[in-house]
Amino acid sequence: MHSSTVEALVRRDQFVWSFGPDMAPAISVEPGDAVRLETNDCFHGQVRSELDLPGTIDSSKVNAATGPIEVRGAMPGDTLVVELLEVNPGPRGAAMVTPGQGQLAHRGLQPTTRMFDVADGVVRMNERVSFPARPMVGVIGVATDGEIAPTLDAGRHGGNLDDNLHGPGASVLLPVRQPGAMLAIGDMHAAMGDGEVCGTGVEIAGDVLIRVGVLAGVQSTWPLAVLPDAWVTHGTAHEDLTAAVDAACDEAGRLLVDEWGFTVEDALIFL
Repeated sequence: MHSSTVEALVRRDQFVWSFGPDMAPAISVEPGDAVRLETNDCFHGQVRSELDLPGTIDSSKVNAATGPIEVRGAMPGDTLVVELLEVNPGPRGAAMVTPGQGQLAHRGLQPTTRMFDVADGVVRMNERVSFPARPMVGVIGVATDGEIAPTLDAGRHGGNLDDNLHGPGASVLLPVRQPGAMLAIGDMHAAMGDGEVCGTGVEIAGDVLIRVGVLAGVQSTWPLAVLPDAWVTHGTAHEDLTAAVDAACDEAGRLLVDEWGFTVEDALIFL
């Protein structure tokens, strides 16, 4: 990867609803280029006040991902490196409670929308409650081997990973499955917990500045985040937490063996 002063722009009206094998690029860039992406909020502008409740919005228009970005020279078997340089949320976000969803669904929830003001690094929920902004992107992914993966889903291509560590300073490594990788990013949150307990974070529009690079001939099975002091592995499995944890641990063990010369047994003990 080399440095570059180029900054391309992908507008928020250039987006996809799914990742697949035949994605047409919105723009093409070189490894080392910087790209700014304007992102839609996950509701695609449909939620403007607390009167816009679950059930009143078009659920087919959720989680648009800006792009795709073709990175010239990225080929299957390579790894795409996405440096998250800036994640800049807009001034107004929203969160929702949908009856029947979330970890407190058994409590008999009412449809609820809450609006949040975001300014000066603070998210304000109401007159009593505010907390630090921790902007991150929920959706980051590339073209798939063959399946069509809606942007609401996560998988080996990335997609809706909803990892709150995917903010400024992190690099996300994605396995390249198709020429050019075809990167798309969306679903920004001004803040999100360790998972979306109610089904959303503070959903918000904004812009993201990234730098792209390619590791030729090197590839993991699952997306990997690189932080200043840690690797963060990912694994997904539809409605199966144990299988997802197994996949993430397998990837972490492989990294320890390949990068640090651990035996498999020592890797398991370390983890």
